Amino acid sequence: MNARLTATLALAAVTAAAFLIIALSGAGYIASLQLGFIPLRLGIDVSDAWLPVWLTPLSATLVHAGFLHLLMNLILLAWCGREVERVLGPVALVLLYVAGAYAAAAGQYVLSPTAAYPMVGASGAISALLGAFALSFGRPKPIVQNFQLNRALNILWILVAWVILQWMTAYLMGMQGVMVATGAHAGGFIAGVILQKPLLLWRYRRA
Repeated sequence: MNARLTATLALAAVTAAAFLIIALSGAGYIASLQLGFIPLRLGIDVSDAWLPVWLTPLSATLVHAGFLHLLMNLILLAWCGREVERVLGPVALVLLYVAGAYAAAAGQYVLSPTAAYPMVGASGAISALLGAFALSFGRPKPIVQNFQLNRALNILWILVAWVILQWMTAYLMGMQGVMVATGAHAGGFIAGVILQKPLLLWRYRRA
């Protein structure tokens, strides 16, 4: 096994293990409410909460609405995470994943600050990896003559395709009572785009 890719494997293993534990315990509904990110909780005190609200953007990555939801996220995590880890290294990958989870929660809060239903799934954090992947490996198709604008349009297209894929997954699963969070996907993706270069420079300055 390539030692440089252990962070991607660890994230995928923890995510899958959490899904299995929740599914086998029959606690899916309560786990969504307690571990999912609920924007409304930022403005109220919940006495019986398992975790403080500031931890729920991370715990939400461990809760999925079903096997297909988990599978789609694990496929993209394995695909993007492995390649991004090759470029940025394992420590930066984990930092990016965590930053993506919080940026996803922030993005969803901006769109729906009073939402009382939970946002669950790792797709917001994975969106950050996708943003970094788009910058690291994207080969823009010639849409316009300006290179920077052309690159931005192609990155935007990747984001739109990812959001559509998540909505299609939700439709196929008939997901109800949880967010298919467009704001979260955008927030995580933007974090990945912004942090890719600083994390790349940080890695090679430490080398």
